Amino acid sequence: MNKNVRTYLIHLSLFVITFFTTTIAGEWWIHGKIWLLTDYSWADFSHGLKYSVPLLLILTVHEFGHYFTARYHKVKTTLPYYIPLPPLPGFIGTMGALIRIKEHVHSKKLHFDIGVAGPVAGFIIALGVLYYGFTHLPEPEYIFEIHPEYEQYGADYQEKVYQQQSDSVLSISVGKPLLFLFFEKYVVEDPARIPNAHEMMHYPWLFAGFLALLFTALNLMPIGQLDGGHVLYGLIGYKKHKKVATVVFFAFLFYAGLGYITPYDDNLFLSIPLYILFLYIALKGLRKGSMTTLMYALIIFTTQFVISLIEPTVQGYSGWLLFAVIVGRFLGIYHPPSLVEEPLDLKRKIIGWLALVIFIISFSPAPLIIS
Repeated sequence: MNKNVRTYLIHLSLFVITFFTTTIAGEWWIHGKIWLLTDYSWADFSHGLKYSVPLLLILTVHEFGHYFTARYHKVKTTLPYYIPLPPLPGFIGTMGALIRIKEHVHSKKLHFDIGVAGPVAGFIIALGVLYYGFTHLPEPEYIFEIHPEYEQYGADYQEKVYQQQSDSVLSISVGKPLLFLFFEKYVVEDPARIPNAHEMMHYPWLFAGFLALLFTALNLMPIGQLDGGHVLYGLIGYKKHKKVATVVFFAFLFYAGLGYITPYDDNLFLSIPLYILFLYIALKGLRKGSMTTLMYALIIFTTQFVISLIEPTVQGYSGWLLFAVIVGRFLGIYHPPSLVEEPLDLKRKIIGWLALVIFIISFSPAPLIIS
């Protein structure tokens, strides 16, 4: 088989698999049904399309934004590789998609253009998805189709259901980014139709848009060779980017672990050294000596521990810890310098700062809260 044909088949196969895993996962989020584990039909599969189609549309436009910009600049690159996840309960069916640049990008301008094109293109489609979702919200009674047990409380179910849930009941709620709050305030005509944060996943267009914003925000973090790292590097150059990326990573890691270890936990003699080791591994991306890295880890832990001692209710979002160690240990915190460090023109600077605004309005400090 021709090598190019084999490569195209790999890309196509990954897309098809991801299409099925996201569609199956979507129906679990909407109605709690999942293939092979519950009663499942083609009608259930079609329900999942309301989640998988908008989500994959946004991801695809994002990646092809990178792809076509790279091709425009004659930079060799692959087609998108879609990353499927098993459609198990609680999974979203995918870890996104990526392209691989096949040659060295020699200038700051090219880094910027390729990096900014994906998230901006995907964000434009996400705006359309969210606008449709918020302008086509079902009647408030829709939630009773998902949770018939709520109907006994009528329109006041939100005040009673979540207060009466016992600790044994798993509760998942969505932390809304600023863009969601804007749509709820200025786009939705009937506030009674706005879904509660605990029920957002049952609204497939909104949930797909939410996840797309989450992927966009993570990609736009101004660190390393993430899209946001390329953007900020293009805007302020290598030396300033190194300083800003260091501060952003410290703040992100500190927030992620705030309240994770508290003076009131059991087995502190085990959990404290393990957590400090985790911080040490994450901070290796700073490329400092072992003792300096250990000192930073101890400073972060000690400050977090003292805050928890003084104010136990202050909490970060431990769900970010895994992403922090992936960035710090594998993706890198700093952006490598380019051979050509030419300044960006005014048009690119405007697009760059708008991209960072997109990061702010798309980012949710605590995206999925499980209690």
